[in-house]
Amino acid sequence: MTPLIADYVATLGPRAAGRIRGRARLEIADHGSVLLSETGAAPGAPGAEADVVLAASDAVFRAILAGAQNPVTAYMTGKLRVEGNVQRALKVSGILTGS
Repeated sequence: MTPLIADYVATLGPRAAGRIRGRARLEIADHGSVLLSETGAAPGAPGAEADVVLAASDAVFRAILAGAQNPVTAYMTGKLRVEGNVQRALKVSGILTGS
């Protein structure tokens, strides 16, 4: 696990625990992926099974985590790609923003 992925796991683990059903995968361009589930966050393998996949650069994900980037705006402007269940994507965006 790279330090960058470890940072995401440490940050998102407490935010995701108990707040999501199924699995969501964050694909961080050129760095790897993080799986979110009801138990928290863990490093993910590319292509790991998930109900929804959110893909963006590290800069975009960090801006969302910091509250400087609205995830819906990031999606609408093409900075954030979503594959799968849109309702789950909205739930994941709440976890990312801490709301």
